[in-house]
Amino acid sequence: MAYGGAMDWLPLAYACACIFLAAIVRGFSGFGFSLLSISALSLVYAPAEIIPSIFLLEIVASLHLLPSIWREVHWRSLLPLTLGCLLATPVGVYALAHVAPKPMQLALSVFVLLATALLWRGFALKTMPGTLASTAAGAASGLANGAFGMGGPPVVLFYFSSPAGNAAGRASLIMFFLLTDVIGMANLSVHGLVTVNSAYLALAFLPPLFFGVWVGQKGFNQISPDKFRKMVLLLLAGLAAAILIQAIRR
Repeated sequence: MAYGGAMDWLPLAYACACIFLAAIVRGFSGFGFSLLSISALSLVYAPAEIIPSIFLLEIVASLHLLPSIWREVHWRSLLPLTLGCLLATPVGVYALAHVAPKPMQLALSVFVLLATALLWRGFALKTMPGTLASTAAGAASGLANGAFGMGGPPVVLFYFSSPAGNAAGRASLIMFFLLTDVIGMANLSVHGLVTVNSAYLALAFLPPLFFGVWVGQKGFNQISPDKFRKMVLLLLAGLAAAILIQAIRR
């Protein structure tokens, strides 16, 4: 695709529609944007080309939501999660540049499907996990985030199996993704994966991103906590299935 000259508008229009739908999910649940958008856009773009653009959009989406969720963030759990992600993200980015992602995608999807089934049946932690468990969950997220831009499921499971609550879990996820996407962008830059084309794509996707996040935010404000939890679990199962299908297709 040529940027700044003759653009191929059909793939771009398809990509903008995908970004809009993924942004609705992001504004509503606080997660899911990367996995949905990368899965859909990989049909028309190479993963190494689109992942930096999606990271940029994730940062913009988080900053956009930040004023409305700041007071709900569960900071005590967020710090070890971020530390684990910081330590593991370079390993994941190295894998993106040098290793086929299929085995990790398969393992992640199976784990998330099983964990989601447990949560649907009523499993829940009585207390927030300790520092070691929180760091491990962050490391799993960092590994997956760096390797294929889909680090959400481990941390989503962490918060929605804990007693943190829906609002605190959603707010903490948004803040976590802001921090981890900044870390991810730094690591992608080190490996030379952030290009001018990445910036062009991100700029083209900003309008559908903002509109979709606004639509999703309105939906969250109008739904009951029980329905929100069920919809999050259904979404998580769907995202895990998408990872599995993508891994098999590759």
